[in-house]
Amino acid sequence: MANHKSSLKRIRANATKRLRNRYQAKTTRTFIKRLRAAEDKNSASELLPKVISMLDRLAKKNVIHKNKAANNKSKLTKFVNGLK
Repeated sequence: MANHKSSLKRIRANATKRLRNRYQAKTTRTFIKRLRAAEDKNSASELLPKVISMLDRLAKKNVIHKNKAANNKSKLTKFVNGLK
């Protein structure tokens, strides 16, 4: 166990950040699944900017790698453009 006051605080802060990151990543994955399940182009087009924003935010905070975010955005955009 850590002995220094600052290291104890860092442990608490890391635990808080970990929970927040897990929540945001899980929420993003849920929205990606919801977008992939969309049947018509209108609902998918409305959802796409929100999902892209979420992915950008995760990449900016280093929760996911920036290339993973770029790959997801590309695949989702191609999916939405392919809908009728």
